Amino acid sequence: MTPDTLITPDKIVLDGKTFISAEQIYMPEWPCVVSERPQPTLTVKDDDLFLVTDTIGNISGCSLQDGNPSMGLFCADTRFLSRLELQINGRSPVLLSSTADKGFALSVLCTNPRIDNHLNADTIGIRRELVLNGALFEEIEVANYSTTSITFELSLSFDADFVDLFEVRGHRRKQRGKLLRLAEPTHLEETGDGLVPPATQLNREELLILAYQGLDGAVMESRIQFQHQQPDYFQGYTAIWKLELASHETKKLGYRLHKLTNNQPSSGVNAATTLAQAKASELMEEQNWVQQITRISSDKSLFNRVIERAEEDMYLLRQSFGKYKTVSAGVPWFSTLFGRDSIITASQTLMLNPQIAKETLILLAAYQGKKEDEWREEEPGKILHELRMGELARCQEIPHTPYYGTVDATPLWLMLYADYYAWTHDQETLEQLWRNAILAMGWIDRNLQETGYLSYYRKSKGGLINQGWKDSGDCIVNRKGELAKGSISLCEVQAYVYAAKIKLAEIARMKKRLDLADRWQEEAKNLRVRFNKDFWIEDQDFCALGLDGEGKQVDSITSNPGHCLQLGIFTPEKAYSVAERLRAPDMFNGWGIRTLSSLSPAYNPMGYHIGSVWPHDNSLIAMGLRSLGLIDQALELFQGLFNMTFQQSYQRPPELFCGYELNGDNAPVQYPVACTPQAWATGSIFQLLQMMVNLVPDAQNNCLRIVDPALPESINRLSLHNLRVGRTILDLEFERVGSTTSCRVANKRGNLRVVIEA
Repeated sequence: MTPDTLITPDKIVLDGKTFISAEQIYMPEWPCVVSERPQPTLTVKDDDLFLVTDTIGNISGCSLQDGNPSMGLFCADTRFLSRLELQINGRSPVLLSSTADKGFALSVLCTNPRIDNHLNADTIGIRRELVLNGALFEEIEVANYSTTSITFELSLSFDADFVDLFEVRGHRRKQRGKLLRLAEPTHLEETGDGLVPPATQLNREELLILAYQGLDGAVMESRIQFQHQQPDYFQGYTAIWKLELASHETKKLGYRLHKLTNNQPSSGVNAATTLAQAKASELMEEQNWVQQITRISSDKSLFNRVIERAEEDMYLLRQSFGKYKTVSAGVPWFSTLFGRDSIITASQTLMLNPQIAKETLILLAAYQGKKEDEWREEEPGKILHELRMGELARCQEIPHTPYYGTVDATPLWLMLYADYYAWTHDQETLEQLWRNAILAMGWIDRNLQETGYLSYYRKSKGGLINQGWKDSGDCIVNRKGELAKGSISLCEVQAYVYAAKIKLAEIARMKKRLDLADRWQEEAKNLRVRFNKDFWIEDQDFCALGLDGEGKQVDSITSNPGHCLQLGIFTPEKAYSVAERLRAPDMFNGWGIRTLSSLSPAYNPMGYHIGSVWPHDNSLIAMGLRSLGLIDQALELFQGLFNMTFQQSYQRPPELFCGYELNGDNAPVQYPVACTPQAWATGSIFQLLQMMVNLVPDAQNNCLRIVDPALPESINRLSLHNLRVGRTILDLEFERVGSTTSCRVANKRGNLRVVIEA
């Protein structure tokens, strides 16, 4: 708390304002429209702030049990706005059109329903624009399209429950903090009709304050400052304007919602003052981002829309943590720093912008495990799983401060460390993070000692049961559909360890650490031999999902072995067998490869990890197919995923979709609560492009190899502009003629040697 804060059992004085409990007072009195079923939503994001509304721009649920629970304005894992409802004479407007295409802003066009004999339908035109830029801004233009003057009331109802995002996701608490109200409002006077701003106070800055004190003592506020035209009166948290419009007259209303925690901004982003400034700031920042990235275009407009959307979403998903930015995992559930998700996304986008990888590596190294902590599953050298900042984390009700329950983030961090260097020859960052790399490999080696494989077993009662990328509780099953027990050694995790040791051995050799290089290379060789023996299911001619606590194979047919294909851990014949099996009808549904075979007793096309299809899972498999020379098969997978993406809102790939098979002209079936935008789904677009053009960077030796590039039949030309490899920036042009794809260097600034291999 700040020095000017006073807390007693019955009141809080904060920054000169006195708050008391609002449990029985100051509740919304204006009608609240609640939907019994989740409705389609619009999502916008700016750094650590995101907003989810219905398609009219409203947040109409009044509690965790009502409406769509994911709706609201969120920052730092806290919902700062749980109700935002525009009404005309107490009635909801009629939607005409809406879009959140810009990503950081949404716009809505609506009109009025017929209101008794007072207003004919479609008399009033209402244009809403909501923008995020460190705060929430809204402007509302109201126009009278009738031939006579009209009078009516326009209202905006606000509320904030300040719940933790984990509560929205279903976490139940025994106790919560308390909602607050101003005990002696200096800007509002109470009357029998509600809280009314005195005439002398209408131009004061803070007209409406929603507040809450958490169990940790933190006081959170949503301060709403009205702009353009002040409300005429209030009922509870509903602001009401009495409007009189002449024929074809337009009036503008608006507000700015600023979020505070202990009287300090909750967001790490400096907020603009007006909506116009917020838009200008966002557009300028996005333009700066566009100038830094590789710009990709083709000869097909629909394909270009997918790429442009992916470029915009990668910008939107970036999130600040101190002075660095990384990519948050997805909206609404995972808008924070992750280990596995952020690393894989950074790896997928090395071709787009290696700066993402650099800042991800540095951020995760800063949080690298330093001690043994069973509650958080922290261990020295381990890379975190997830960082949370909400009340549940602050009160230690969840272990995400940060939480380290992930088995694969550490070897993945090492792989990204080496791959980033291959793209950039960034010697400074390599040296800066070398000690972290040694610590990460030390964690792996300590955990390999017991069985020879990197495994997981939950230690924290607040942690995850499964700690690979398939981390739901029902997904690690054998061929009978039975759950595996004990510590689990996943197949793909062993491949990550193998690749990490091979890649780090090369760096160690470059650094003249021949002792480490020889040891890691030998350990990788021995791991490969053991893996091909212990994980291979002879009667299925396929790789097991994993080994259980007794060392028995978890022998279901899953997508996980596909992650191993490009990492070299399989013998060649086993790699081709896995590749062929993954494309069988029980795995490939026409758009992508399922997480679990449809022949499994545990298969559920709507299951999160037991039958659904994940774009990032498939892009990794496509890279593996390409590494085996199975180019046509990899391009088939690419085409299926892009056909699915073409049919999504805004041509944006979802986190996952249901595993129902493509049959005629049916559309892909949406997974009800998939994140969108989502980081590694968005990253899969760039990874699939990398698969097609097959760039192999070696910035240390000032070389870029382009090995047998191949465009699919749906694309004739592809251009990469502003591609960065080491210190060189270049433009590449690819063109397909028949079954052959050619490449030429259209422009080059730097002395990079480009070798094109057919």
